Amino acid sequence: MNQNSTFPSAVVILFFAMPLVNDKIVPWPAVMPFDKQSVPVPGTKRPGQTAHYQNGIWGLVDENTPNSLITLDQIFLDGLKAGKNVPFLGERRVISTKPLKFAPTYTWLTFGEADLRRRYIGSALHSLFQKGELGGGEFPTVGIWSANRPEWQLLDIALASYQKVSVSLYDTLGKDSVEYIINHAHLTVVFSTSDHFPILLKLAPKTPTLKMVVCIDTVAPETAKLLREWSQAQGLVFKEFAEFEAYGKANLIEPIPAYPDLVASICYTSGTTSNPKGAILKHKNLALATHSNLYGMNLPDHACILSYLPLAHIYERICELGVIAVGGRIGYYTGDPLRLLEDAQILKPNFFPSVPRVLNRVYQSAMVSGNAPGIKGILFNKALQAKLERLHTTGQVTHALWDRLVFRKIQAVIGGQVQLVTSGSAPINPEVMDFLKIAFACEAVEGYGMTENCATCAKTWPNDAGATGTVGPPQAINEVKLVDVPAMGYTSEDKPNPRGELCVRGANCFTTYYKDEKNTKETVDAEGWIHTGDVAEIDSCGRIKIVDRVKNIMKLAQGEYVALEKIENLYSSNPLVTQIYVHGDGLQSYLVAVLVPDPVQLSAVVSTVQGKKIATDDTAALAAACADGAIREHILSILTKVAKANGLKGFEMIRRLHLTTTPFSIENNTLTPTMKIRRKDAYNLYKAEIDGLYALGEPSSRL
Repeated sequence: MNQNSTFPSAVVILFFAMPLVNDKIVPWPAVMPFDKQSVPVPGTKRPGQTAHYQNGIWGLVDENTPNSLITLDQIFLDGLKAGKNVPFLGERRVISTKPLKFAPTYTWLTFGEADLRRRYIGSALHSLFQKGELGGGEFPTVGIWSANRPEWQLLDIALASYQKVSVSLYDTLGKDSVEYIINHAHLTVVFSTSDHFPILLKLAPKTPTLKMVVCIDTVAPETAKLLREWSQAQGLVFKEFAEFEAYGKANLIEPIPAYPDLVASICYTSGTTSNPKGAILKHKNLALATHSNLYGMNLPDHACILSYLPLAHIYERICELGVIAVGGRIGYYTGDPLRLLEDAQILKPNFFPSVPRVLNRVYQSAMVSGNAPGIKGILFNKALQAKLERLHTTGQVTHALWDRLVFRKIQAVIGGQVQLVTSGSAPINPEVMDFLKIAFACEAVEGYGMTENCATCAKTWPNDAGATGTVGPPQAINEVKLVDVPAMGYTSEDKPNPRGELCVRGANCFTTYYKDEKNTKETVDAEGWIHTGDVAEIDSCGRIKIVDRVKNIMKLAQGEYVALEKIENLYSSNPLVTQIYVHGDGLQSYLVAVLVPDPVQLSAVVSTVQGKKIATDDTAALAAACADGAIREHILSILTKVAKANGLKGFEMIRRLHLTTTPFSIENNTLTPTMKIRRKDAYNLYKAEIDGLYALGEPSSRL
């Protein structure tokens, strides 16, 4: 979700009505007050800010609310009530390495087996910390450096069950960030997959706190021998995962109950301009955020989620905690994005948390049907318009005829049993969100959250015909307010709706960045309000709409303020755009951009402009097309239409453009692990091209 530096992200899940299986679920009332989704608290209005707004149904809940989830170990124990033999963590096992081939079915670890293994892992860790072989820092921190897999979740559950503090490292982190986090969090042990060991062991001289490395993978004996010898040469103790569990089994102790104010995790946000910030999250923060997402949720028995978004990201973590709380199943993808749809079709998940870059591709692929010749295209467009009209009129997302006749094939792409689609980490085009609702015949809920509030702040309500384009009212665990931003012209007295920087407070909210007083003071005020950096308005129904960014704004030469991330997010909604970096210079009066076009869309543009076809995998031809001035101007004209349609002011529009087929990436240090642009590094990579665009002088035509 938002890492204190992005636009809204969907963090909340809405499901079809199903039998309640968990007493932590709080159902919607029979009558929904759609016109009062959040309400101002009397007596809280102050000069320069709005009143405090709370949820229109549930008000404000906290750790003292009866029946609340207040610790992470409690969440697992609630899930365990589903039964020891109930499937819990699943994976497709490798059945061949040459060529790489995965089993056509999922193999499951039960809740009972997970219970035993969390005890083995937790007992081993607690014993080693007690003996002084591990530890020595302010907190008993334990690192996890791995892609999503059952062992990741087992480790996290074990840490929560034995009062240890998890520090998750993004699977795609570069060596500099890994070095920084190990030293900053005082990690003495890191559980890692074997592919990360070369970096981990080479960093050993620069990470003096590190004492032990544990290999999560099952590796060949000769590989284990090599890793053990290499680790020892670097002064580190090496353990295989099975060996570590065996030690815990031989030194078994009972789990140590957590308490609400116990630190559970230091979650590092991926900095776009500096080192990562470590948000200190307590058990109650994460547990109450999870519980808040169960308000208004009806989950099916043994509900199943497909896990492929990074577990080091708070968005995926909260989604999986919600599934655990109700005794559901988590099926992990194979780790290969190209096999994601294959994984989904085998797993048949009910829940599909996602991100715009995936969902935009689903939308674009599906919309091809609308251009199909003959009856197929006619039926698709008729079904689309009929369902959209029903959605916008009544909020309903199902249609007996069109779902069976047209949309069943789209639903089958992700298994055919999806009951939720969520979008997180960045804004999603309202047209795409509406399409997802009707195509998958489920409530695709957009919400808002960030690491600092455990991916929980606001969510839309079901069957609300006016919800699209908003992120709904505050959740049950939060209250929000808007604070004036005079420099950008946003005030709490604006008409028809108040506007200002969105601030959020609640028992799910963090209070401190680890060893970082400066950023803490800039983010959390004396009354506990998190200043999100997002500008919002609250509409007449009490819904929140994100409209701008306070952070990453800059002033152009003529004095106008522009929010670069907002502009990037808007342009990114167009299918032509795979990636875009918008750049402004305080000495210049206009914006320029570096754009990585979608190969399929670029091929179509070339066909239109040059009258010839090029294959989407012809990298040389695509690169040559990017250098063609006519192609560049055609794409810029398309983007200008997008900007005007979305109400951008003239000075907010891109005036010159550089096209490239070289993507921004983690490898070239221009992307964070959560796929956000590292602005300084992106500029440095394309400095010559950007300076060249400005050297051309101000464009003659005004937009």
